[in-house]
Amino acid sequence: MFVDSHCHLNFPELSSRLDDILSDMRSAQVSRALCIATTLDNFEDVHRLAMTHDNLWCTVGVHPDEEGTREPQLDDLLQGAGRARVVGIGETGLDYYRLNGRSVAEVGWQRDRFRVHIQAARALDLPLVIHTRSASEDTLAILRESGGFGSGQQEQPQAKGVFHCFTEAMDVARAALDLGFYISFSGILTFKSAADLREVAKMVPLERTLIETDSPYLAPVPYRGKTNSPAYVPHVAQCLADIHGCSVEAIAQHTSANFHNLFDRVGPWGT
Repeated sequence: MFVDSHCHLNFPELSSRLDDILSDMRSAQVSRALCIATTLDNFEDVHRLAMTHDNLWCTVGVHPDEEGTREPQLDDLLQGAGRARVVGIGETGLDYYRLNGRSVAEVGWQRDRFRVHIQAARALDLPLVIHTRSASEDTLAILRESGGFGSGQQEQPQAKGVFHCFTEAMDVARAALDLGFYISFSGILTFKSAADLREVAKMVPLERTLIETDSPYLAPVPYRGKTNSPAYVPHVAQCLADIHGCSVEAIAQHTSANFHNLFDRVGPWGT
């Protein structure tokens, strides 16, 4: 029924009790989940999860906030994405929240890394899983500059994907939609302080909406402050149902179909 489009089941808070989490997912009618890589090293862990469990898939990529890790080269991403059950590139993007006294100019490596991910996604026509924090202007600018045709004569697919765990303003959401991206909402949507975000969610068409947990982080109300789990994604769906004035079953249908449309390597919805 429900799909968690972004979680980190390889993180120790969850991997140590994976059997219980998978059981909780079944009880909550969360039929599928996408495990997101954040480094090239933990890609091996998420890929192992995807290969071991028939309701899990994974991505390959290096998070923009990961420093001191192996820098991804184009071939790393292309080779990783060539494996079975790898359905997207990321998570990738820009994060200027923790500059630690540096200027934006001094983290040019983030922008270079982002461009490598976009290049890989376009080469394989795979969706990008985009993380942006305090950096939406540059994130959108790089997507715009990279979204058209390649430098040679051969046309390449336009960049596509999802802005995950969306917390940005209305204008950023509109810009992402204009570029053809989906928008994914997490447990933050249920927080009392997230009234503005709920207005954004009301604006985003259900045909372009995904839901996620980003677990083990950002557990929704009524579990806020506790370790998150894919089994809690129905609470995000219920919040969206309240916002749109429809049933939670309708949200499940829309968001699950959207997940399969975007991450089409998973296969058609209903298979």
